[in-house]
Amino acid sequence: MSANPETLTTDQLGARDLGHFGYAQQLSRRVGSYASFAAGFSFVSILTTVFQLFGLGFGFGGTAFFWTWPAVLAGQLMVALCFAELAARYPLSGAIYQWARRLGGAVVGWFAGWTMVIAQIITLATAAIALQVVLPAVWPGFQLVGTDSALASKDGAANAVLLGCLLLVATTVLNATSVRVTALVNSVGVTCELIGVVLIVILLTTRAERGPSVVLHTTNLDSTTGYVVPLLISALMAAYVLVGFDSAGELSEETHKPRATTPRTILRAVVASGIGGAFLIVAALMAAPSLTDGNLATQGLPYVLTSRLGTTPGKLLLLDVALAVCVCTLAIQTAAARMIFSMARDNVLPGSRQLRKVSERTGTPVAATVVPGVLAAFCLVVNVGNAGLFLGLASVCIMLLYVAYLMVTTPFLVRRLTGGGLPAGVDENGRPLFSLGRFGLIVNIVAVAYGLAMAINLGWPRAEVYDPAGDGWYLHYLPLITLAIVAAGGLLAFRAQRSAYYASIGVATRTATPAVEAEGASA
Repeated sequence: MSANPETLTTDQLGARDLGHFGYAQQLSRRVGSYASFAAGFSFVSILTTVFQLFGLGFGFGGTAFFWTWPAVLAGQLMVALCFAELAARYPLSGAIYQWARRLGGAVVGWFAGWTMVIAQIITLATAAIALQVVLPAVWPGFQLVGTDSALASKDGAANAVLLGCLLLVATTVLNATSVRVTALVNSVGVTCELIGVVLIVILLTTRAERGPSVVLHTTNLDSTTGYVVPLLISALMAAYVLVGFDSAGELSEETHKPRATTPRTILRAVVASGIGGAFLIVAALMAAPSLTDGNLATQGLPYVLTSRLGTTPGKLLLLDVALAVCVCTLAIQTAAARMIFSMARDNVLPGSRQLRKVSERTGTPVAATVVPGVLAAFCLVVNVGNAGLFLGLASVCIMLLYVAYLMVTTPFLVRRLTGGGLPAGVDENGRPLFSLGRFGLIVNIVAVAYGLAMAINLGWPRAEVYDPAGDGWYLHYLPLITLAIVAAGGLLAFRAQRSAYYASIGVATRTATPAVEAEGASA
C-alpha cells in the first residue's frame, strides 16, 4: 500500500520523483541550498582561475582585456538560463548527459556525456596544478623541484605536477569518504573564497595607483599589435574561468528540493562569479605597481598582492587562494564522479558494473570517484617538465566543455524551433517550474551562437598561445588533435557499449529519442 503523499518527507518525495525517470534513489540527499550554490561557485572558483590566467589575459589584451570579461559573462549567462530551465525539469546526476539525451536523442546524449567526462578529468588536472601559482609565492619550501617557480618553466611545471598529484590524492579520499563532509568543506571553502575576494578588492582599491578608468585605456595595444586578435586571445581567460556552473545540477539527486533549488543556484553561481571576478580584475589593474614593465603579464595577481599589500598580508591572502584551489579541485572531482556514475547507471561506459556502485557505508560512488582522480594524475605525470603544460591543458578542457554545452543548447534550440515544449509542472514548493517564457527562444539562440563562436576561438590553432616555446607542431594544434581523439575514442566506446546502452534506456533504434513529457511529472 503506497504512502499518502502528505505523510512523505521532502526527500522521500524527491526519491519518488526520481523514480519517475526510472532510477532508484542511491545517493544520499544531504546537500542544501547553500551547498548547491557552493558546488557551482567552487567549480568556477574565481580566486583559482583568475589568479591562474590573469597574466594570460593582460599579456595579450592589456588593460582593455577587462571588456572580454562582461562579454563572456553575458554569453555564459544565456547558457546558464537554458540550463536552469532544464535543471527544474530533469533533476538528475550527470546533468549534461541526461539533458542532451532527452533533448537530442540517445546518440547526442551519449557523446555529450563522453565529451563532458573527458573535459572534467582534464579540468581536474588543470585546477590541481594551480597550487604552483600560489604556494611557492607563500613559502619557497613549497618549490620541491628545482628553483624556478614560474609555471611556464620546466622546474615550475615539474613541481606543479607533484603538488597537483598530492592534492588529487587528498580530494579523492575526501570525495570517496563522505558526501556530508565534502559538502561542508565546499561550503566553508566558498565562504572563505567570497570573504577573500571582498578583502582583496577592498585592500587593492585602497592602494590604487590609478582610477577605474584604466579599463577604458588600451595599454599595451596599438596599431602594431592590432586589437581584435589580441582581445580574442585574452578572452580565453574569461572563457576558462566562467564554466562549471552546471555542476550544481550534477548534485541534483543529492539536493533537497532540487527542482526549486538547482535552477536558482546555477544562476547565482554565474552572477556571483561574474560580479566578483569583474571587481577583482579592476582592482588589480588599479593597484598594479606598473602596467608596462612586464611583471603583470608574467607574474599575474600574486605579484600585485605581495608588492602592494606587503609580504605578510599578501601571503595570508594567497593562502586563501590556495584554499580556493583545493576546494575548486574537490568540486570538479565531485562533478566528474557524478557524471561517470550517471552514465554507468545507463550502462554507457566500459566497466559500468563497478562504476555505478554506491557504497552503503559512505553513500558515495567510490569507483566513479577514484577514476577521475587517477586519470587526472596520469594527465599530469605524462607531462612532467613540459613548460606548456598549463596552457595546453586549459585550452583543451575548456574547448571540450564548450562543445559539451553545445550538445545541450543546440538540440534545445531545435526543440523550440520545431514546437516541442518542455514539461510543465510545479516544484517542491508548489510554484511553477523555472521558465524563460516567451524570451526562451532568443536566449537559446544567443546561447548557441555564443557557444559556437567561443568553441571556435578556443580551438583555433595559435602558436603564441599553445606553443609559445616552439616545442612542436602538435602543441600548435593540440585542441583540434584532442577533439579528434576524443571523438574517435568516443565512437569506439559507444560501439562497444551500444547494445547495453539502448537496452538500459529503453530505446529500440539508434535514432529514437526517449519521451520526455512523461518524465516531466512534477514533484
